[in-house]
Amino acid sequence: MEKSIIMKESGFVYRNPKPHLRSIVAYHPSLVLVGENELVATFDLGQAVEAFDYHTELARLVDGGTTWKLERPLISQPPPSTTHTIRTARLADGSLVGLGGLHHRIDAEEGLVNRATFGFVPVDLFLVRSYDAGRSWTAPSHIEPPMVGPSWEICSPIVELSDGRWLAPTATWRGWNGDNPSGEMAVVLISDDAGKSWPAFGLSFDGRESGHSHLEQSVLQLNDGRVLSVCWVIDVETGKNYPSEYSISADRGETFSAPMHTGFKGQTCKVIQLLDGRLFCAYRRDDKPGLWATLAILEGEKWVNLEETPLWLGADSGMKGGTSSGQELSILKFGYPSMKQLSNGDILLLFWCQEECITNVRWIRIGVK
Repeated sequence: MEKSIIMKESGFVYRNPKPHLRSIVAYHPSLVLVGENELVATFDLGQAVEAFDYHTELARLVDGGTTWKLERPLISQPPPSTTHTIRTARLADGSLVGLGGLHHRIDAEEGLVNRATFGFVPVDLFLVRSYDAGRSWTAPSHIEPPMVGPSWEICSPIVELSDGRWLAPTATWRGWNGDNPSGEMAVVLISDDAGKSWPAFGLSFDGRESGHSHLEQSVLQLNDGRVLSVCWVIDVETGKNYPSEYSISADRGETFSAPMHTGFKGQTCKVIQLLDGRLFCAYRRDDKPGLWATLAILEGEKWVNLEETPLWLGADSGMKGGTSSGQELSILKFGYPSMKQLSNGDILLLFWCQEECITNVRWIRIGVK
């Protein structure tokens, strides 16, 4: 049977140029089309994934082909005793927006995640804006969420709906001591004034009864106007993974359907809709090594998988309950795919991965029939 997903070529967006001199790891890329033939990527750099110099920088595709040039940090002077991570997107007016989490670092001998409780350091949500294709960025502006976190997951960029509404995908996260007064929830924060205020939220996945965490939420507006959310489902107490779930909103993110199963166990699953209406999903599989892709369609609210194929087979998926979830999270070997369909129909996909003990951001060009 002829395959619909075709691997074409691959290379690096960023790879530490002198690993023999210094440690620089790269994580969590966002791919942004800033023009028909201009692309930028933002991703996190630091000495380690929870290091005190962890921050987000931008690289630009400079030759229309395969060469990416590192340009600048998105925040030139972050507040003292903080680190940050930012996910970026292009808005309808051509400007760029970054949804970020500012990590308040209290103890110089602790990371971001409490290994004993799966709690997180205090996180403030913020936005940064660029009006010149990422060459300069505004100072961070604080987001006041309409609920208590107490901490927050930064999992996806801002989603601008066709009517101008902004959705900020996130999830509650336990405070450092393990307390979570709001309970386990994945939500979309809602703004109808271009990010100036966030008075409401939509509950996309509710884990308060099951205790399951819904991580790395991927949110997009479908061609028919509905909003689709897909999540990785895990019990962080046992480390057990469950089938990936999706939910659908018909009212611009205000309410979502009951969760349904995609038919695969996808850690950090990200989804785009192709021009022909099919869904393209990329994720770590729970049962096999590597980064995988699935083509699917929605028949009403029914998810139908059409084809799956491996994209990169460099490491096991991780997060299998062998030790604490906080520890397993920090030693993952790859993840966080970000992709766009290009004008010629190809998909350009970015993800981070560890190869030869160096943590890179890699690109893959994929054809779809």
